[in-house]
Amino acid sequence: MPNSVTVELKQQADYRFALQFSPGAPAVLSDEPPPLGQGAGPSPVQLLAAAVGNCLAASLVFALKKFKQSAGTISAVAEAKVGRNEQNRLRVQAVNVKLTLGAPADTLQHLDQALAQFEDFCTVTQSVRPAFPVAVEVYDSGGQRLK
Repeated sequence: MPNSVTVELKQQADYRFALQFSPGAPAVLSDEPPPLGQGAGPSPVQLLAAAVGNCLAASLVFALKKFKQSAGTISAVAEAKVGRNEQNRLRVQAVNVKLTLGAPADTLQHLDQALAQFEDFCTVTQSVRPAFPVAVEVYDSGGQRLK
């Protein structure tokens, strides 16, 4: 992984921005929801929740691969809780992430070891946790809660 990551943002109108993640890749639109913006793309809070959920899912894949395991298609749902701070400013107060494996738990050897360490591999989660809590639940394909 590089020592720095650059994203270029260009305002298109009001609160709508084109986000360029890498040269040649299609831009992603970001916009605030109404009444500020038009909701033409994910909001910055949604992008933050997506970054946390995506990083955790990828970290779980990495942890499983260390043990030569595949959990099938992993899915994630990330929810950012937003509320007001002492100065009455909106802030992300917590992010809750639910990860679901694409396989039953009993088909995966070393699953306990992977579950014990995968959060430590997540750069984004470990970076934002000092600012707000990140709760993580993991389920297998049958709905059994594993963590």
